[in-house]
Amino acid sequence: MKLFVPKERDAVETRVAASPDTVKRLAGRGIAVVVESGAGDHSRITDQAFEAAGAKIGSSSDAGNADVILKVRRPSDEELSGYKRGAVVIATMDPYGHEDAVRAMAEAGILAFSMEFMPRITRAQVMDVLSSQANLSGYQAVIDAAAEFDRAFPMMMTAAGTVPAARVFVMGAGVAGLQAIATARRLGAVVTATDVRPAAKEQVESLGGKFVAVEDEEFKAAETAGGYAKEMSKEYQAKQAELVASHIAKQDIVITTALIPGRPAPRLVTKAMVESMKPGSILVDLAVERGGNVEGAVAGEVASVGPARIIGHLNVPGRIAASASLLYAKNLLAFLETMLDKESGALAIDFDDQLVKATLLTRDGKIVHPNFAKEEPAAAPSAGTPAEGGDA
Repeated sequence: MKLFVPKERDAVETRVAASPDTVKRLAGRGIAVVVESGAGDHSRITDQAFEAAGAKIGSSSDAGNADVILKVRRPSDEELSGYKRGAVVIATMDPYGHEDAVRAMAEAGILAFSMEFMPRITRAQVMDVLSSQANLSGYQAVIDAAAEFDRAFPMMMTAAGTVPAARVFVMGAGVAGLQAIATARRLGAVVTATDVRPAAKEQVESLGGKFVAVEDEEFKAAETAGGYAKEMSKEYQAKQAELVASHIAKQDIVITTALIPGRPAPRLVTKAMVESMKPGSILVDLAVERGGNVEGAVAGEVASVGPARIIGHLNVPGRIAASASLLYAKNLLAFLETMLDKESGALAIDFDDQLVKATLLTRDGKIVHPNFAKEEPAAAPSAGTPAEGGDA
């Protein structure tokens, strides 16, 4: 079997879909691995390191002979034109809102697997790219905020006076939010956080943060709903919004992390809230690529809005590519290994496997994932609805 790892074509993508460790594992199974020259340069992985692990260094034309292609981002039309029909392509496909690109992959005849759809089950934890990359995004969000903030994070008591601790507010206590809380705490900040899921309160407090919410009877009832948040009443939403707005005005740094798969990012911070903040305040919008949680955020820029600056960096995991690539490569390897024959190392895809059903976008020239194959559900015997969601 031949496997190819290309250099990413997107200008903002610094990660690579393999590491010396994963190449060594694949080569050890008798797989011929070809890595495009320079693929790991931005991740501090040299061609020599890939060669030492058992890979051959090649060029983009080697994609045409590959049975399996591992990527970070969805292949472009130009890349698709160089793939052979029937090739397995595994990547973060970002399919929502890019239905034309999904259709192009189907027309190219590839088996396209979207890692974002990996189900949240115990067996698939090691394959969860959303968690591995969001964890680093939460860390990097705090580092980026500290770099822009013109004051110290920890409280410092000196003979010349006391420097107060920075106040950091994290909105969204998922994987990225929890890592942001932990990182800000390690830097000595006073950290608060909020989330629409009441069950997140315990997680926030376990990391040394204070949970911010209107904790009335409705909130307490929602907390028992199986760990998920039920829709709150309009009255509760209004009280929570008022509390959050008054809290933001007192913060030095706000980090927003809310994303909903397949939908624009929810607006959490209005322009009025930004303008209520103190001079020199910083906001970091980790959802800027999906429209942003913060009004006034600009994708790819640090925007000045009133007294504050809003950080809208693209591809935040890619800002720490040397770490992100190692984790991402392990995610892909773990998934690919479930599709290989244990003895021969050849492809042996079980299309009834839950992981395959959840992630397979295209097969045999058709779109087969149930979220996208709206017009021909009967023509997708290889696809099924994931038993457990792969939410962000």
